[in-house]
Amino acid sequence: MNSSRPLTLRKNVLWTFVGNTTYTACQWGMLIVLAKLGSAEMVGQFALGLAITTPVILLFNLQLRAIQATDATNEYRFGDYLNLRLLTTGLALLVVLGMVWWGNYQNSSGWVIVLLVIAKAIESISDLLYGLLQQRERMDRIATSMMIKGVLSLLMLGITIFLTRNILWGVSSLILVWAIVLLGYDLPNGYALLTVKSDSQQQPSQPLYPQPLSGWQWQTMLRLVKGSLPLGVVAMLISLNSNIPRYFIEHYLGQRELGYFSAIAYLQIGGTTVVSALGQSTSPRLAYYYASQEQEKFYRLLMKLVGLSLGLGVAGIGVAVIAGQTLLGLIYQPEYASYSSLLVWIMVSAGFWYLASIAGYAAIAMRRIHYQPIALGIVSLTSLLTCFWFIPNFGLLGAAISVVLASMVAVLTYAYILLSKL
Repeated sequence: MNSSRPLTLRKNVLWTFVGNTTYTACQWGMLIVLAKLGSAEMVGQFALGLAITTPVILLFNLQLRAIQATDATNEYRFGDYLNLRLLTTGLALLVVLGMVWWGNYQNSSGWVIVLLVIAKAIESISDLLYGLLQQRERMDRIATSMMIKGVLSLLMLGITIFLTRNILWGVSSLILVWAIVLLGYDLPNGYALLTVKSDSQQQPSQPLYPQPLSGWQWQTMLRLVKGSLPLGVVAMLISLNSNIPRYFIEHYLGQRELGYFSAIAYLQIGGTTVVSALGQSTSPRLAYYYASQEQEKFYRLLMKLVGLSLGLGVAGIGVAVIAGQTLLGLIYQPEYASYSSLLVWIMVSAGFWYLASIAGYAAIAMRRIHYQPIALGIVSLTSLLTCFWFIPNFGLLGAAISVVLASMVAVLTYAYILLSKL
């Protein structure tokens, strides 16, 4: 059996769902560990570090994974993607270090941010290798990597927090785990695919390692930057849309309230995981249908994705209304249960974002890329203005209202992007 042979669409969806679900559950488990073994302030520090590092990393990642996975005509070599990713990751590190210095964060908060950006830099290389595997429709290997990384991360974070009660040691353990998975699993898988010819893409083997600077195809990389920069801006704006409330909460209400908000907001990640699995698994197929002008198949698959996303959103709201207070008390600490109304608002927002995410995957497959920064810029502006008004006046409830309004605007703008072309 050819190890590079693509899996069926059903198997890819299943593997992606299992991998994303396991990894997300482990990430959620890390928040639970911090809440139970640490404090709400510790959760807030971790959330603040992610809120600062994630938008920067996503901007400089340029969503090269999505570009690579939908590169149906093999316009670029793997080396082009790898060289560009190494360059932009280095720039992202410098930017975050500059933000820590300029922001004059307290010692512990500043070091959490620095350690997290190092971990995310390592993760960005794994992400590029995931793009190669996704292009070859081998989501099983991506899922395996994510499951190994998720379980080891949760285990190491739990052990270090239990032994030290220090978040800096906990985040340092994540750096170690992610580096081990990159070197021990992701790189060997990438090498295995690049040294054989794919059944569906007859292309010569390519080196896994980057070439010396003198061998870089700078014009090709510049063209790749021009094509992918809008998606990098999109990814940054999506992250900002979820993190803008966190910036305002930390500023006006403090890290403790930020810890409550972040822990509760993470409960929407279950549906987000399912939607991401659907979008990542089907985006190569959507791109193929659209490029080959098989419009009926494209519409049929897109409508299935929309229907599933809508069902997930309704289910999430129902669970929050019926059992939100009980779940918050059981999962975290009893003090979290008093914020059950916040959970309902957040799940309403999540339902809208599920629909917007599916529309985003379809827009990438259709190569409607340059319109997305404008649409998400409108969403970010909505989030910024509503947070500025509601959070100082209504606290965490104001933050919840803000995220709902921003998600509604996201659905409307993405619907316009798709319908204007279809």
